[in-house]
Amino acid sequence: MTLDEPQFTLGIEEEYLLVDKETRSLVVDPPESLLSECKELLGNQVTNELLRSQIEIGTKVCNNIQEAREDLAKLRKHVIKVTGQHGIAPIACSTHPFSRWSEQELTPKDRYELLTTEMQAVARRMVICGMHVHVGINDDELRIDLMSQLTYLLPHLLALSCSSPFWNGENTGLKSYRLTIFDNLPRTGLPAEFQSYAEYQRHIQILINAGVMEDSTKIWWDLRPSARYPTLETRIMDVCTRMDDAIALAALLVSTIRMLYRLRIKNQRWREYNPMLIRENRWRAMRYSFDEGLIDFGIGSVVPFEQLLDEFIELTIEDAKSLGCESEVAATKDILRRGTSAHRQLKTYQSSIDAGKNNEDALKDVVDMLISETAANL
Repeated sequence: MTLDEPQFTLGIEEEYLLVDKETRSLVVDPPESLLSECKELLGNQVTNELLRSQIEIGTKVCNNIQEAREDLAKLRKHVIKVTGQHGIAPIACSTHPFSRWSEQELTPKDRYELLTTEMQAVARRMVICGMHVHVGINDDELRIDLMSQLTYLLPHLLALSCSSPFWNGENTGLKSYRLTIFDNLPRTGLPAEFQSYAEYQRHIQILINAGVMEDSTKIWWDLRPSARYPTLETRIMDVCTRMDDAIALAALLVSTIRMLYRLRIKNQRWREYNPMLIRENRWRAMRYSFDEGLIDFGIGSVVPFEQLLDEFIELTIEDAKSLGCESEVAATKDILRRGTSAHRQLKTYQSSIDAGKNNEDALKDVVDMLISETAANL
């Protein structure tokens, strides 16, 4: 590596849904003091979200994956503690199994009120949560170049993170239903391709000058140059119920970005494919998670995901070792073994149905599983 190698610092943002421990429904009207109580412990690392039944946390800037794990565990613990004092629990999943979007209340905040005024029902339906991972890259041009290459691997990350199989009390048949909701907003999906940071800025400025958005925070692509920080922000993933899975995926992501940078300084690069092809894998990841494999465009056929993940890890192992996160990257294979949150939610539901429970009670069992797993291994 060169002397001006990026630091590859990390920041992880997670959004949680707040549920009533008795009814297991989303808490439409949480106590006014809840956020301030969280802020007393966590400061600006916790904030509200679009809906009152949501809360968002963000780690500090972390120098390595171990720091990220420690900080994320602290944040989850404190949110669990504070909400628990009010009979509430956070669940780290991207959709609630049965609560309805039409019953939720908007957080009174100018930014959110403007959003819902502009987007109407499209915004009001956003009872969804995601995980965003920032990787520190100080160079603007490098961020744009790596964004173009990393796009290929976004469906792979999504496939390992799925946590939204239910919507409005029904099994959607998708492992990540969240993105079907989010994709209804403008400026979502795979990032556009740019040859330079200046070209990116020109396109953003056209939309700002036209008055359709105030700034680039209204770009909601699966992957984007952060508007607030010198980072590349990956946004495609569902929020992981188990913290171990979140850390494993963050480790794989930062190792992948370092691998792409390593190729660059050797005057090599990851082959870029037409977005039409990558969208096909994105859909497969939404629909099946890792169950039915993804397309390897080099050979032109669907390949079992286990094989793809082995290749993925092999490509990044040098970088994982350098970053000190080899074991965390290897832990992505544990996700295949035990399933994503979506797999476990569906298994819990089916076990309850098989035991003679009705649909409502089976879905409540899913919420109980999510409460438990959100607090696991902290």
